[in-house]
Amino acid sequence: MTACETCVVRNRAICSALDNHEIAALSAIGRRRTVAAGESLIWEDDDSLLVANVIDGVLKLTTSTEDGREQIVGVAYPSDFIGRPFSQTSRASVVALTDARVCVFARNDFDRFAREHPELEHKLLERTLAELDRTRAWMMLLGRKTASEKIATFLLDMSDRFGETGCAPLRRPAKRFTLPFSRQQVADVLGLTIETVSRQFTRLKQDGVIDLPSRREVDVLDRGALAALAG
Repeated sequence: MTACETCVVRNRAICSALDNHEIAALSAIGRRRTVAAGESLIWEDDDSLLVANVIDGVLKLTTSTEDGREQIVGVAYPSDFIGRPFSQTSRASVVALTDARVCVFARNDFDRFAREHPELEHKLLERTLAELDRTRAWMMLLGRKTASEKIATFLLDMSDRFGETGCAPLRRPAKRFTLPFSRQQVADVLGLTIETVSRQFTRLKQDGVIDLPSRREVDVLDRGALAALAG
């Protein structure tokens, strides 16, 4: 229980719905695993063998076209749940963007545990519906927003995701964070070219909305202006 009691995402992950006795039972079927940046955890179209809670680090969810081109279709942050419970096949690959730690469960064991604990199934349903909302918002971003609106929305999301540890709505957005993406990956996620991404970052810096201490570090100087630009 020691790892669970001190887990930094305990109050935000799906296991927050469980009491201490149930947490101990869930812990007994799981294990901690470290995933190095670039390492795959789940493979697209493979048998769905495991699910996991993200403890720290950032992972990407990707799908591939027949000719091998990769598309990032999602990003998993601390407290997010990855994998497909109650499913035989993985629909996306999961690859670490940064060094990460995850709490891994064999899918069959987790499915059985979830069926025996309705509170956990309810939490999974909540997460699924929230993911559906995010997907709809992302469709809006990709289909209707301009390049400047896309970049502003993306940076706001990063700020929220890397905010101070706590439960919503008490979490404070991060004023400084390190992007887990290269500029090319940002372009791929947003459906832009790398040149457009670089121009938009430069424009935001020149306008005093953000600062860029390094290639991946971002300081949000004027969150209100960034929100206005996000539309």
